[in-house]
Amino acid sequence: MGARTGIVIVGHFDEGHVGRHLAAGGAGLGLAVERCDTRQAFSGSRWLRRMSWHLLGRRPPALRRFSEGVLRTCASARPAVLVATGLAPLTGAALRRLRHTGTVAVNYLTDDPWNPAHRGAWFLDALREYDHVFSTRRRNLAELARAGCRRVSYLPFAYAPEIHFPDGAGEAREDDDVVFVGGGDADRVPYIAALARQGMRVAVYGGYWERFRDVAHLARGFADARTARRAIAGARISLCLVRRANRDGHVMRTFEVPAMGGCMLLEDTDEHRELFGEDGAAVVYFRTIGEMVERARWLLAHEDDRRRLAARARQLVVDGAHTYRDRLLTMLRTAAAAGEPEAGRR
Repeated sequence: MGARTGIVIVGHFDEGHVGRHLAAGGAGLGLAVERCDTRQAFSGSRWLRRMSWHLLGRRPPALRRFSEGVLRTCASARPAVLVATGLAPLTGAALRRLRHTGTVAVNYLTDDPWNPAHRGAWFLDALREYDHVFSTRRRNLAELARAGCRRVSYLPFAYAPEIHFPDGAGEAREDDDVVFVGGGDADRVPYIAALARQGMRVAVYGGYWERFRDVAHLARGFADARTARRAIAGARISLCLVRRANRDGHVMRTFEVPAMGGCMLLEDTDEHRELFGEDGAAVVYFRTIGEMVERARWLLAHEDDRRRLAARARQLVVDGAHTYRDRLLTMLRTAAAAGEPEAGRR
């Protein structure tokens, strides 16, 4: 890649978002990092945004303008690699033009592009133009290959050590029996409601929980990093639910919760077992609502086991090269290996 050394990251950079975590990882590696905030692609009137979403296949209203801006940033910064996160608002045409400049373009695909809630033909077309697509879900790998993506790899979520760490400053310790941090999806409600019906003290943080009558009284609003750390420190059990619409095998909290010291009760998936091992080694698994309630009761009755499990899960995550800096290194090394052969045919 010649003298090119920096990176451009296309993503969302508020606290807790993958774009911000990767940017921090790049800075920690001593790289020059340029940021392109994807929210710019959604600028425009409310009417225009609604029309573009509903009539133009969930297409961001300023998609082309944003893509041109990213190309200008790359022309100025001359990055070795462009890292786009999730459903990045870049056109296939822009990515094809970028390919001829010597910059390797990769996508860290944190969403399921076939999820009906945000599937868009424009994005699936653009995916084919990346030099490499890294998916956080194994379920997408074969689909991405069939869709024409050049190279695809599994690369899980991670944690950010600067914000995901145990918080010993919580005013109340073990005030809640179970805490869940994540969005309020309809298919998650029965799990939360079942725990509450058993008399457990349950707290949920995140958006949309107030829409559901059975659990609205348990909602405690959005959780920034500090709030999440204290909520996890103040609960006996941290529940981890995957997002079914995304066909997840794991989620961001899979890594964040143990890094923050939580004792995890989580859905039994192949990806979770790959990370944490057998049931009872570092976490407790469940497959059904009834099993979740049963395992929660067991954990509440065994304080020493909760502490043991939390310590072991944290060790596996913290000592296992699972930071976003590690994920960025994987992408950069893969891009470097792919860049030279690709350059020969440009």
